Amino acid sequence: MEDRILERERYQMEQIRQLESEELQVEEVDEEESSDDELTYRTTAGASASGEFTYDTSLAALHSYLGDVEDTNNRLAFLDGGAVLNVPLFYLEGVVLFPEATLPLRVVQPNFIAAVEKALRQVDAPYTIGVIRVHRDPINGRIKLATTGTTAEIRQYRHLEDGSVNVVTRGQQRFRLRRRWMDVEGSPCGEIQIINEDLPLRTPREAVGRLAPLSILRSGVHNQMPPINGSRADQYGLGNENDSDAMSEESFESELSPTERRLHQSALVSCDILDDSTSSDDENIEQQSHIQPARSPFDNFRSFGTGKNREAVGVRLALGKSSMPNHKNDTWKKYSLNQFREVPRAFWPSWVYQMYDSYSLAQRAAGRWKQIVRAPSMDSYVRKPDLLSFHIASKMPVSVSTRQELLEIDGISYRLRREIELLESFDCIRCKTCELLIARRTDMLVMSSEGPLGAYVNPHGFVHEIMTLFKANGLAVIGNPVKEYSWFPGYAWSIAECASCETQLGWLFTATKKKLKPRSFWGIRSSQVADESH
Repeated sequence: MEDRILERERYQMEQIRQLESEELQVEEVDEEESSDDELTYRTTAGASASGEFTYDTSLAALHSYLGDVEDTNNRLAFLDGGAVLNVPLFYLEGVVLFPEATLPLRVVQPNFIAAVEKALRQVDAPYTIGVIRVHRDPINGRIKLATTGTTAEIRQYRHLEDGSVNVVTRGQQRFRLRRRWMDVEGSPCGEIQIINEDLPLRTPREAVGRLAPLSILRSGVHNQMPPINGSRADQYGLGNENDSDAMSEESFESELSPTERRLHQSALVSCDILDDSTSSDDENIEQQSHIQPARSPFDNFRSFGTGKNREAVGVRLALGKSSMPNHKNDTWKKYSLNQFREVPRAFWPSWVYQMYDSYSLAQRAAGRWKQIVRAPSMDSYVRKPDLLSFHIASKMPVSVSTRQELLEIDGISYRLRREIELLESFDCIRCKTCELLIARRTDMLVMSSEGPLGAYVNPHGFVHEIMTLFKANGLAVIGNPVKEYSWFPGYAWSIAECASCETQLGWLFTATKKKLKPRSFWGIRSSQVADESH
């Protein structure tokens, strides 16, 4: 396996050398050819299935501009949540690091070089640094540090002749910064506490506990619960038949607020009344209901309406009111009253708890992400909602402040819900200084296997997170294309400024080889993108 990986890396490096040996060739492109190219970019978005997109997106992820870096051959085990340790700190402006994301560094300042050296030899957490976002307060201009950051493991490094160090790191775990100081060598250090991440929830089981149905608990006979299959147990929140920690009536009600408790008790009383009025017709329907027991009546009454109407139906049910929407087919009468006794005694209907089901949310988030990025199969991430939430947050082409907000969210379901909200509303990319519209979501282009947004470092040590676009508006190109130290092998870069406020927004990348497509694309700094998330 390792031999195949090394062989692939050698092949990729050979491709890079061939691209760098080509001379920059500037071609005149007429309007018709340009429009064809734009159509190609829009439809492929980084995929090479059509054959029109010839660039190998895996090359950018190698960060070959850093030169030959040595692998540390060190892979750390994850630290326990709540663990406290001291690590060297890196303060980065315009960068938010997430777990599993790659962060390249060119360390040129003596104090940060000392921090790298300290990380390489420390015992408690070897090859580990803490990465914190730093920014200027827009009101008073003071430097402010975030209190939530991410540990980064040094995977590769190289000492250069001028004393600087090239480093490739990978995000590990979120942490809270407790205190910071400068050591005797002048390197910044901090005491951090690893955040205890929650586990993905599969509701309603984890949301409401393991509750027996109304008909079982009302009779007071728990040991007569009929055996049920695992899928139905998971759906109704009953657990499996070996569970011994089923919640009692008292323990469940003790978790509710006074208002919720009154409403819950009203629902129980209404079910008792319904039980006394059960007719023979209901018993016949009940027999039929055993044929297809997979769905709860709470799922069925969702068809009576959406939005406010659906909520009104849920409230009527919780209050014990029998007035329901009148349909020509009298749909409501099809459901047995006894069926409601099989519903778990959760305070809210099942569709409410699905709003916090990490796996359901992961499916929705992955679907939205594929629509925007046209990414390959996300099935492996959907099975791991925690990793998916970090993956999308680290690659989402939004402002730095919005990504810091995502990093600070505790709870997988809450982070996924926020990401879904952003993915549904995200459309415009504007200049942070003058609010000029630069591009739209459909203009995005994936030029790296790591996604539409990635971190890159320049020769002076400044790290930039850039989003790649095949088309941009209102940008002025400054200077001639430069091939040296290009983040994308085979492309030369030129500085791009906002034509309105003259702020540097990023770069224009131009192909140095005739057969290389796309012919050009833009890299926009996320730190210069306006925050439109609120």
